[in-house]
Amino acid sequence: MKNSLCLGLLISLVASNLLRGEDWPQWQGSQRDGVIREKGLIKEIPPTGLKVRWRKEIAGGYSGPAVADQRVYVTDYVRSSGDPSNDPGGRRELVGQERIHCFDAQSGELLWSHAYACQYNISYPAGPRATPTIADGVVISLGAEGDLVCLDAKDGSLRWQKSLKQTYKTETPIWGYSAPPLVIDGLVITLAGGEGSVVVALDLKTGEEKWRALSATEIGYCPPTLLERNGTRQLLIWTADELCSLEPKSGSVNWQLPLKPRYGMSIAAPRVEGDFLYASGIGDTGAMYKLSAGKEPPTLLWKGKPKMALYSANATPVFVDGMVYGADCQVGSFVAFKAEDGTRAWETFSPTTGKPGRASHGTAFVNRFEDRFYVFTETGDFVIAQLSPEKYTEISRFHVLEPTGECFGRNVVWAYPAYANGSLVVRNDREIVSIDISASGK
Repeated sequence: MKNSLCLGLLISLVASNLLRGEDWPQWQGSQRDGVIREKGLIKEIPPTGLKVRWRKEIAGGYSGPAVADQRVYVTDYVRSSGDPSNDPGGRRELVGQERIHCFDAQSGELLWSHAYACQYNISYPAGPRATPTIADGVVISLGAEGDLVCLDAKDGSLRWQKSLKQTYKTETPIWGYSAPPLVIDGLVITLAGGEGSVVVALDLKTGEEKWRALSATEIGYCPPTLLERNGTRQLLIWTADELCSLEPKSGSVNWQLPLKPRYGMSIAAPRVEGDFLYASGIGDTGAMYKLSAGKEPPTLLWKGKPKMALYSANATPVFVDGMVYGADCQVGSFVAFKAEDGTRAWETFSPTTGKPGRASHGTAFVNRFEDRFYVFTETGDFVIAQLSPEKYTEISRFHVLEPTGECFGRNVVWAYPAYANGSLVVRNDREIVSIDISASGK
């Protein structure tokens, strides 16, 4: 009898886990590498389209959603006054509130919201940029003006809050604080700014500073990245001046290599495959390195030049099987190139703007799923494609939401999607939507 009961509980638990799928608790997923590891998702969109599980109204922002424990977390900005129009080279002063929302992942019911007053003085002032990070029962949210907030994930109660620009006596970057915080070993790793404090580590429970490191002309916008290989761990930080490796526990520097994109726009996270690392930004700034066996500086293999490689901005590329695929911010096309020498294999505008012709900052958010790639386009479409060294093959496409932002005269949606528990969750400046992408839901 006891054995039967235990077996029944085990079967129930396994079934529950299979149904539950995989969470997406931070930017780029559970391992922050853009790989979708969940099983049982669609490999093509059925002719009848996809089922919308729910849509809920929210306000402006570029921050993507995070999903954990059957809850969806997203941030936005409610403007009460000021001119919200975009100016690539000028700041806009707005008065309003930043908010963190928590929705039920299945029904879309709003479970709680946390709001605080926040005055903006940034360019492209729609709202927060950084995807929240969920870890150890808390939500870590970084606002566009450097307000770092830690909330209880269940009820939204405030654990602690810190103004990075006030604490570290620095100015908000012109395009706002944008790098999603990284949580490792009880530490919140975030870009802060100021002399000697470009990156800081704070205690997850209390917000107390544990270490600070690096100085730079600007902090940049690149997410902190944990590199784990050969039994070692390194924290990769790309400032506006250098690509750096630090010790995650202490902040001590392993190496620093010059790599300066234009306008301080280090945005896309460095991507690694095997022994190779690629980092790129606007202005033909790109470099392929070979990593050392330990923590010694990597070897530069080649640097970017016009009409080779790709130069990322809003969207981090993918690096797989000796190829790099992603959106080139200068031309606006989606590009494939060979890692060994940077030679371009092909390019297309289909997954970015959908129209031929140069489009500055053309954007496509690409994630790998088994032998397919899920792409969310700046036009608000969900695309399933196959990417190979030979060509781009679009399998199917579904329009999810309207592009409500503006960039160089065209409408765009620039928010990273989340793929969790059989759903695609994404937002624009008006709504957040959950779409059923489970194979069983076809």
